[in-house]
Amino acid sequence: MGRIEFISLIAALMAINSLAIDIMLPGLQEIGASLGVTSENHRQYVISAYLFGFGVSQLAYGPISDRFGRRAPLLIGLVIYVLSAIGAALSPSFAMLLGFRVLQGVGAAATRVIAISIVRDTFDGRQMAEVMSLVMMVFMIIPVIAPATGQFIMLFGEWHMIFAFMAVGALAIALWAFFRLPETLARENRRPFTAGSVARGFAIVLTNRAALCYTLATSFMLGALFGFINSAQQIYVDIYGLNELFPIAFAAVAATMALSSFLNSRLVGRFGMRRISHTMLLVFILVSLIWLVLSMQGNDAVPFPLFLLMFATVMFCFGSIGANFNSLAMEPLGKVAGTASSVLGFTQTLIGATIGAIIGQTFDGTTTPIAAGYFLLGAIALICVLFAERGKLFQPHNAPAPQVIDPH
Repeated sequence: MGRIEFISLIAALMAINSLAIDIMLPGLQEIGASLGVTSENHRQYVISAYLFGFGVSQLAYGPISDRFGRRAPLLIGLVIYVLSAIGAALSPSFAMLLGFRVLQGVGAAATRVIAISIVRDTFDGRQMAEVMSLVMMVFMIIPVIAPATGQFIMLFGEWHMIFAFMAVGALAIALWAFFRLPETLARENRRPFTAGSVARGFAIVLTNRAALCYTLATSFMLGALFGFINSAQQIYVDIYGLNELFPIAFAAVAATMALSSFLNSRLVGRFGMRRISHTMLLVFILVSLIWLVLSMQGNDAVPFPLFLLMFATVMFCFGSIGANFNSLAMEPLGKVAGTASSVLGFTQTLIGATIGAIIGQTFDGTTTPIAAGYFLLGAIALICVLFAERGKLFQPHNAPAPQVIDPH
């Protein structure tokens, strides 16, 4: 498999997760009306249920893929995703829909954990960060087109067709992986699947200072992002009255994240992961603070052009922060890449989804809860980074990080 196809397939695997979230946003209102959901904020559970299943199940896929290889667990996860999407399309009640969304998250978790493990199997250091940035760039095209795709589907059918579309897309990617993706975990690097082995693998991840701190920093940044995603439809439609233009505004911001990831892939080899991500984090915090102060001035909403400018800026920063923070967390954990990816993914998704759900439920008709979340969570992420780097920012680490010693 060539480099371009490899990056495209890894990005497609990770994009399944983004698609399951963003394509739903235009349909939340119709889903609520169709299934008798009276509270507007309760419609957000369609997102939260998926993220719950996605977060918790990541703990299992890492150790399993470290024992049995990457291909089989990945394909099983894709099958679960396809079947649960079909089940959600046929759900007669909101409770059943939420149940299938949890299962859909369980299936999607395989794509997140194993895709990152495959990249770590193949690359390390700044080369890994470059590849992850290119993957994230393609991955972030999905938020650009997914809401518009959902809106387009609903022009010709009901919300059920959105789930049917997800099932067909995931099936196509599963076939691509089945026929083209090789096994990347050598047999001599496979770990026994025992309680003791899994516990020792988890201990390696959780006791590595850099890995743990950068994982927590990413978790808090994701909490801000999920908080906005939960409230996106209400912000764009209820506050700013965009209605059918909502997918366009959402896509414009998502495009800045894709651009940021692309620029990061070009620059990370020259400046390093730390210099770029630390700078972007400081800008993220500063702009979020300005946004928060402006949103608290009076009862009128921040003018839409100014809101869009500030929000696009912070999400541009996020595009570089995410890829680099994940690479910095994974860099010293090559010998336990599957377990590491599962622990990191579980922590990031569970913390991020929980915080995001809390922020989403505090929506009060203004952007103040979102702005406050972005500023406070960015500041907490900075504290985590300072712990990881022992109080020093922007320090280039050009030498490859030492590999942890595998107890087996």
